[in-house]
Amino acid sequence: MLWDTHMHTNYSGDSDAAPDTMVQAAIARGLDGLCFTDHFDYDYPDDPELFLLDFSSYQKEIATLRAGYEDKFSICWGVELGLQPHIADLNRRIASEYPFDFIIGSSHVVHGVDPYYSKYYDGRSEDEAYLEYFESILENLHTDADFDVYGHIDYVVRYGPNRNRFYSYKKFSDVIDEILRTLIDMGKGIEINTGGFKYGLGHPNPTEEILSRYHELGGEIITIGADAHTPEHVAYSFDQVPSILSEAGFRYYSVFKERKPIFLPLI
Repeated sequence: MLWDTHMHTNYSGDSDAAPDTMVQAAIARGLDGLCFTDHFDYDYPDDPELFLLDFSSYQKEIATLRAGYEDKFSICWGVELGLQPHIADLNRRIASEYPFDFIIGSSHVVHGVDPYYSKYYDGRSEDEAYLEYFESILENLHTDADFDVYGHIDYVVRYGPNRNRFYSYKKFSDVIDEILRTLIDMGKGIEINTGGFKYGLGHPNPTEEILSRYHELGGEIITIGADAHTPEHVAYSFDQVPSILSEAGFRYYSVFKERKPIFLPLI
């Protein structure tokens, strides 16, 4: 039994899901626990208000949920911070101001554009666009960002013109290895995000090769999340997770409580 530690509710600008419905879905799927990680993406392009999180209301509702499910189901409270170098100080303040269990640091915006939008790919090759995305992760890692794991490291391939048809770890191995080594040196982890299956990629984010490479380089901290924005996507394709992680060399996965990793057996 696993934990889903990457999910969004109506506190995120891209979800209408009530938190309690996500808990009920997790229980129905036989999970051991979950962690809410609603979006905070300050200075999001085109719609700066979209991912501004009401932290006070969010904290209060999750605390009420936790109390209601005490001794019945484990609930943790987290946030997914959209990292950009020019807002590093603000994100660090948010990370220290609230008693989160878990913080995902993610790259959603690259030099003022979200790769979700087709304009990110205008006027250049897909490979050039993907490379800029990976290089932006390194930029964020050199800002002393405060987070626990880096989210969906190859998020960009969900939205490219050909998505992951021509994409491979090998093609970008130099920059991806530098990302992984930097994260390991920082004591940070990564996640296996099964949203890639939901988006029809046939692989998680990041791919199996990247997960194996992270382990090969000495990485030990790995969390599991479906990136669900609706109850029906909680624990999406989790049946594939134990074998993927085992084949990558992992025997344990991590759950964060009070910003500290707890290692749990995969089986």
